[in-house]
Amino acid sequence: MPAKSDNPKFAAEVVKRLRKHYPDATCALRYSSPLELLVATILSAQCTDRRVNLVTQELFRKYRTAADYAAADPEQFKREIQSTGFFNSKTKSILGCCAALAGPHGGAVPADMDELVKLPGVGRKTANVVLGTAYGIAAGVVVDTHVARIARRLGLTRQKDAAKIEHDLMAQLPKREWIAFSHRVIHHGRRVCAARKPQCAACPLGEICPRIGVGGS
Repeated sequence: MPAKSDNPKFAAEVVKRLRKHYPDATCALRYSSPLELLVATILSAQCTDRRVNLVTQELFRKYRTAADYAAADPEQFKREIQSTGFFNSKTKSILGCCAALAGPHGGAVPADMDELVKLPGVGRKTANVVLGTAYGIAAGVVVDTHVARIARRLGLTRQKDAAKIEHDLMAQLPKREWIAFSHRVIHHGRRVCAARKPQCAACPLGEICPRIGVGGS
């Protein structure tokens, strides 16, 4: 069945099948507050959720408020998050972001897209994770590497830029599905539709997927 990026019936079928196979899919990052999820999401860039969860287990015991992060020694903080990779830029983003939160926001993570993306180190992906997972607000669709890859393979988009992919997905998916869709696609990408060796024979979308870009297609 050929897929088109402007075919809402196809998108609805994708949503239906993913919902059936991953009914309980949630964010794999461990957190107990919007602030913890914000920090964990920034740390998750180019890093596995498992590694982030190991690092934040100790990090969250030490830093409990935005002010705690803002007052952290940058060199010490780099050592604490070093195993997540890109620790220089992540330190700058987290400490800068929390310094901004500790000021005019009174330490609270805003439940608003426009306010979130003004924070240092916070783009739409991170903002969507926080809004959708911590606040239950469907402001957009989280587009990580799994979502981008699978959306293209399904023909839901032909774009490579995350913002343009998100625009295409928002246009085809019901708003009520935006949050869960990303969680389910990420689970699917980790378990079945891998970047190098997708398990197409075992895929719940196998009957309808055009497999764009898979095996030279």
